[in-house]
Amino acid sequence: MLIKNIFNVLLLFTSLTIVSQENFYSSLTIPDNLKKNANAVLRVDESLIEISSIKSLKHNYKRVVTILNKEGNDFLNAQVYYDNKIIVKTLKATIYNEFGLEINKFKKSDFKDVAAVNDFSLYEDSRVKYLEYTPINYPYTVEFVFETETENTAWIPSWRPLEGYHISTENSTYKIIYDASIGIKTKEKNFSNVNIVNNSNDGILSYKAVNIEALKSEDYSPKFREFAPSLLVSPINFNYENYTGAINDWNNLGKWINDKLLVGRTTVSAETENLIKKLVDGIDNPIERAKIVYKFVQDNTRYISVQVGIGGIQPFPADEVDKVKYGDCKGLTNYTKALLKIVGVESYYTEVYATQESQISLENDFASLLGQANHVILNIPQENQDDIWLECTSQKMPFGFIGDFTDNRDVFVITPEGGKIKHTKKYTTNENRQVTKGSFTVLNDGSIDLQSVIVSKGIQYDDKYWIETKSERDLDTYYKKRWNYINNLVFNKKEILNDKDSIQFIETIKFTATNYSKIVGDRILFNVNTINRTTQIPDRYRERILPLKIYRGFKDVDEVEINLPQDYKIESLPQKVNIENKFGYYSFEITIKNDNILLYNRQFVVNDGEFPKEDYEEFRNFYKEVNKLDNSKIALIKKL
Repeated sequence: MLIKNIFNVLLLFTSLTIVSQENFYSSLTIPDNLKKNANAVLRVDESLIEISSIKSLKHNYKRVVTILNKEGNDFLNAQVYYDNKIIVKTLKATIYNEFGLEINKFKKSDFKDVAAVNDFSLYEDSRVKYLEYTPINYPYTVEFVFETETENTAWIPSWRPLEGYHISTENSTYKIIYDASIGIKTKEKNFSNVNIVNNSNDGILSYKAVNIEALKSEDYSPKFREFAPSLLVSPINFNYENYTGAINDWNNLGKWINDKLLVGRTTVSAETENLIKKLVDGIDNPIERAKIVYKFVQDNTRYISVQVGIGGIQPFPADEVDKVKYGDCKGLTNYTKALLKIVGVESYYTEVYATQESQISLENDFASLLGQANHVILNIPQENQDDIWLECTSQKMPFGFIGDFTDNRDVFVITPEGGKIKHTKKYTTNENRQVTKGSFTVLNDGSIDLQSVIVSKGIQYDDKYWIETKSERDLDTYYKKRWNYINNLVFNKKEILNDKDSIQFIETIKFTATNYSKIVGDRILFNVNTINRTTQIPDRYRERILPLKIYRGFKDVDEVEINLPQDYKIESLPQKVNIENKFGYYSFEITIKNDNILLYNRQFVVNDGEFPKEDYEEFRNFYKEVNKLDNSKIALIKKL
C-alpha cells in the first residue's frame, strides 16, 4: 500500500511537471538567459492600435509578466489610463502560479480607480484603473488585458520593448493599422544590438522584439530611457477634443497650439490689471517689473495638481486663476504670462520634460502634440544674453532659477509665430558651488566646539533651499542625518537665510560634539574634516556594462581654522595633497598659523560629462581616495 501511494505521488508530480513545462504561463518555461539579472520577465507585450479615421482610435493590449521575486512586483503594471474621452471597454487580469495553474481572476470592477496625478504632470485630467495584488508565493504570472476607445487621435502610445532595469522581454509586438488619410511618422531610437524586426507595410506599422535580456542598474550611468530601445510614433493629421490639426514640425505645431489652445486666455479683471500696473509704477527696467510680477504670483496663488481642463493640456483662462487664486502648472504659467503682458514683458508658454534625475530633452527632429512633455514653465526671451526661465508653480523658488527640475535640456517654446526648440539654463561646475568658512576648537576631553557659515549656489542651492520651511525639530533631524559621521551633536545655533536676490542659501551653524577626538594616553587624534566629509564611494562592478555619466558637476571650497588645546602640541599632520584628473580635482593643505592654530583649506571638484565604461574604475578610485583623505587625522601630544 505504501509503495502504491508513493507511486501515485510520483505520478502526480511527473504529470504536474509535464503540464507545467508545456504550459506557457508556467515560470518553468522561461529560458535561463532571460532570468539572469531579472526580477521579472515580460512574456507577452502586445499592442494593437487601430486608427480607422481622424476621430477613432482603438487600443487592444495584452500583457503577460512573470514576477520572479518581491522586487519584481514593481513590474506588475496592470493599469490603464483614461479620461472623459477615453472609454475602457475591457479590463481583466488572471493570476497563475509557478506551474501555470490559474489561482485568481479579476474583472473590471475589481480594479482600483484613482486620479492619475503627480506633482508636475502636464496631463492632469487622467485617471487610472490599476490592479492591487499581494502575492502569496513567488514566482507568479499575471495576464492583463484591456481595450480602450477614443475620438482623440493626437496621442499614440510609444513602444518600449524593454521596460527598465532588472526585467527581460521574451516577446513584444507593436502594430498600428491606420487609414492613409491620417498618416503616421516614427522615430526609431537605440535599435542597434537588439533583436527587433520591422514588418511594416502601407497602412500597417508592425514591429516585433524577442529575447531581450535584463540589464543591471549601475551607479553613475545614463538614465535608462537614454539608451533603451524605443519607437516614437505620432499622427500627422489628428483630432483633439474636436480640434483638428496637422503635425509637420515644431514650428507648425507651436502655431497650432498658440492659435487653438492658448489664444484669448490671458485676460484678467480690470481691478487686477490696475493693481499690477500700480505695483510697477515708476520702474523702467523690464526685468525688475517681471520680478515684481513673479513675486505677486508667488504671494497670491498656490499650486494644486488636480484640475479639469480641455484634455489636460489647455490651461485654465487667466481670469479664472485670478479668481480662485490657485492653479496647476498650465494655469499658473499662463496666469504669469498674462500679468507680464500687462507690464510690457513678453513671455512664452513652454513645454518641458521635467525630472530631477536626468536631463531629458524633447526630440528636435520629431514633433508630437503629446507624449514628450510633462510640465510647463515660462520663457522670457533676452537679446544678446541668456533667456530667463520661470518655474511658476513654486512659492519659494527665486526669480530666474529653475534648478535641477528643468535645467540643461531642449524644450518646446510656443510663440504667436510658431514653436521653437530652445535649451534651458545649464548650471556649470563652478556655479554649483558650496563655500564653507568656519572654525572649531578641540578641547582636552576630546569634544569639539564648532561654528561655520556655509554658502551654497547653483544646484547646491537647489539641494538645500527647501529646508527653509522645516520646523526646528525637523531641521535638527536633517542636520544630524547630514553629519551622521559625528556623534553626540548638540546644536547651539541653526540659522538659515534664503537669499533669493543673489540666489544663495546661507547656513550659520554652531554645535558641540562630545567624544569627537580619540584620546590614547598622552595623545589626541581627531579628524580634520568636520562638516564636509565625503562618505560616498560608487559601487564596484566586475564587468561594467554602461558608460559613466555625471549629469551635474560641483565645486566645494572649505576654509576652516582649527584651535588646539593649550596644553597639547602637534605631533603629526597630514601632508599636502593635490589630485587632478579628467573627472575633476581634489586638494587639501594644513598650514600652521601658530602653536595653537591651524588653517585647513580643501577643494573638491567633480566635472559633469560622459565617459566610456572603461573609465569607471578610475572614477571610483578617485572617490575612494577622496574618502580616505577626508578621513585624515591630526595627532597631538601633551606638552611636558
